[in-house]
Amino acid sequence: MSPDPRLRTRLCGLFGVEHPIVQTGMGWVSGARLTAATSNAGGLGIIAAAPLTFDQMVGTIDAVAGATDRPFGVNLRTDAADIDRRVDHIIASGVPVASFAQAPGEAIVKKLKDAGVVVVPTIGAPRHAEKVAAWGVDAVIAQGAEGGGHTGPIATSLLLPAVIDTVDIPVIAAGGMLDGRSLVAALAFGAEGIAMGTRFLLSSDSDVPDRVKAIYLNTPLTGTVVTTSVDGVPQRVINTDVVARLERSGPLSLIRAVRNALKFRSLTGVGYRQLLSEGLAMRRSLNLTWAQMAMAANAPMMTKAAMVDGHPEVGILPTGQVVGSIDNLPGCQEIIDSIIAEATAALNRLTNPSSLSRPVASGRLRPRPRRPVSERVMEHRD
Repeated sequence: MSPDPRLRTRLCGLFGVEHPIVQTGMGWVSGARLTAATSNAGGLGIIAAAPLTFDQMVGTIDAVAGATDRPFGVNLRTDAADIDRRVDHIIASGVPVASFAQAPGEAIVKKLKDAGVVVVPTIGAPRHAEKVAAWGVDAVIAQGAEGGGHTGPIATSLLLPAVIDTVDIPVIAAGGMLDGRSLVAALAFGAEGIAMGTRFLLSSDSDVPDRVKAIYLNTPLTGTVVTTSVDGVPQRVINTDVVARLERSGPLSLIRAVRNALKFRSLTGVGYRQLLSEGLAMRRSLNLTWAQMAMAANAPMMTKAAMVDGHPEVGILPTGQVVGSIDNLPGCQEIIDSIIAEATAALNRLTNPSSLSRPVASGRLRPRPRRPVSERVMEHRD
């Protein structure tokens, strides 16, 4: 689909993409297939490298580079013990974009920018945006409270204009972003594009098990909760029985937390010294107590249990509130084409008052009767 020039923002030039749409680096979800599919569709796909070993990250980068000739990014944890090695590889392999869920630090920003890599951290408050902008980052993803996973308390509609008024660099809207109307609304606030996680998670290009996708598709707008019971930090997830039990019982025991940390170590090949180093770095960067640091060890294992192993009865399901507006599993190409078409139609309505009409309900690429979840999941299986 040829891009509408009204949708050609600074973000397109910065990333070298066709459309101002970003697929966020979701841990255990944003692998090679989803990332490449997003980039091939004209957006910016981002690999979630945080839960990967260094060698797994290298292999995933190679896989994406072999599946697309378009730009893509890699999301990193700044508190990883081998962060310098990972940054060096991103530079050496020619990855054009590095994203961060935490403030990356001035030295890392400088190193990446000196090598020509675009640096984009995610922030949840205007003061955070101001801080990283002073370090020289190229853009920020401003994620509002509606977003999935770890999230802040400020709604996107309030966070976005506050951040835009604070910094001069491009701002990308995240949290509650879903369709073409979301894109136009973000542009109206002054953003340069949108970043989405849940919408891309619920695509036929996502490797999340069908059984788990069915739970997402059956979740209403009121079916999510922000909890600190998983790792001590506010995180938006589907309100399952597992989460309800965690909320009732309070923080998990230190013994269980340590056990899960050791399981994560065996899966990723992280050594004991590195595991302790990363835990201490997380404690410092997030200002966690010792108890919260122990709880944080549970998050990777509980997320993997559901999103990779397909066992939501023992894991957690991170999600944005938009999950309640999604009832289908299109491919990334169809998602992005639909967003651009709907955004163009919305802009046309706004610039031609005589053509104003009620828009099609968001979340559905085509108006149709709601069918059983099992049918919708099976329809999009490979």
